[in-house]
This record gives sequence, structure tokens and C-alpha cells, in this order.
Amino acid sequence: MKVLYLTLTISILDQITKLLVKGFDIFGFKFAGMDYGSSKSVVGNFFRITFIENPGMAFGIELGGKLTLSLFTIAATILILYFIYINKNESLYLRIALSFILGGAIGNLVDRIFYGVFYGYAPLFYGRVVDFFHFDVPDFKIFGKVFYSWPIFNIADIAVSVGFLMIIFGYRKVFKKENKQAESNSDNFQVQNTDEVKIETVTAEKLNNL
Repeated sequence: MKVLYLTLTISILDQITKLLVKGFDIFGFKFAGMDYGSSKSVVGNFFRITFIENPGMAFGIELGGKLTLSLFTIAATILILYFIYINKNESLYLRIALSFILGGAIGNLVDRIFYGVFYGYAPLFYGRVVDFFHFDVPDFKIFGKVFYSWPIFNIADIAVSVGFLMIIFGYRKVFKKENKQAESNSDNFQVQNTDEVKIETVTAEKLNNL
């Protein structure tokens, strides 16, 4: 379960960057952050830090109400944690992928559950997710919605995407290796059994000759 340290690191880094963008006032320590909707250039107009808040899922996709989405995220987080536990003796690759997804899910879940109360604009479970990475790309459409730039996202979104991509493109190879290893072990077992049968046959023949 050491892979959960990766989950913790992702969640903490995600929250630190969000607080730096949105600002905070904690125990007398104040940091102004950015004004909502403001943008700072990093690489010309191609890459900017733009502060927005997202009431929906990753990359601004909206499915269901805020409470439904928060409860769904909680259920998904528990399920991913369970998957990591039951696969604790399986491939490290799979556990790392699941840890990326879990870290991202927790990062955005904190926003949805607590930010509304912390910043005083909504009750528990009705908070909005802070997004800020902004890449300007040609227009495109997803789920019938036209995007005029790549959806603004955060570190949690990156972690979830990395985890899913690892599973999609890499876990099949790991699964094949595990199958080959299982087949190799089975072949070795069969060879060992065959050798044992031969030895027993030879021994029996010698005893009969006596």
C-alpha cells in the first residue's frame, strides 16, 4: 500500500496550487491569489494560467447536479481505494495507475465538498472545482459541446488522465506477461510431474526384476 504515498502527494500538490490560484485566509495567513476570470501568460497566448471554477467533472464536462456529482465522486474514490487494496499483491504498474486516479479524485473531491463552506459561497458538497491550466488550441467538439480552446484543467485532472492512459495502453502488456508467467509455471509443474512419474516407473521396474 506504499503507492498511497503517491496518491497523497498528488492530492497535496493539487490543493497547494489551487490555493495559490484562488487565494486563502487561514489562521491569519492571507494570500490574495488571482481575480476570478483573470489570466496570466506563461508561453504567449498558447499557455496561460487562467482562474475559473468548474461545477462539473474533469475538463469542464457537466453531468448531473452538484450533489449527485459529489456523491458519485465519493463512491468512485472508495471503489478505487478498494481496488488498490485487493490488488496489493498484483502488478505495481496497475497499483500506480490506480493511485494516480485516486489522487486526482481526492483532489477534486476536496473542492466539491469543502470549498463552498471554506470560501463561504455554498453548503457542503456544493463547492466548485478550481481550474487554471489553459492551453489555446483550435476549436473542437466533445459530447455535443463546442470548445473554443482546450478545457481549463488542474493537477487532479492530469493525474486522473495519466492513470486511465496507463491502464488503457499499458496494463494489457502487464496482463499478458502475467499470463505467460502463469503458463510457464504450469509447464514447469507438468514437466516436474512427468519426471516424477518416470522415476516411479523405473523404480517399480527395478523392484519387479528383483
